[in-house]
Amino acid sequence: MAGSPGKRKKGKDKAPGKKLKKPEVDILSPAAMLNLYYIAHNVADCLHLRGFHWPGAPKSKKGKSKT
Repeated sequence: MAGSPGKRKKGKDKAPGKKLKKPEVDILSPAAMLNLYYIAHNVADCLHLRGFHWPGAPKSKKGKSKT
């Protein structure tokens, strides 16, 4: 259907030099604490999930196959 009115643009809409700023996230906000309550099992797990790793910590295996 060449020339249909619902045709999408192939180019990018935004200028190539602009970078999007990530919003500042408060990891101690009530919503973040509630989320952490449900996903962390202990203090060490809590710190690991928040990005505070310690030497000798077990490496997480992302995307491991299910067989």
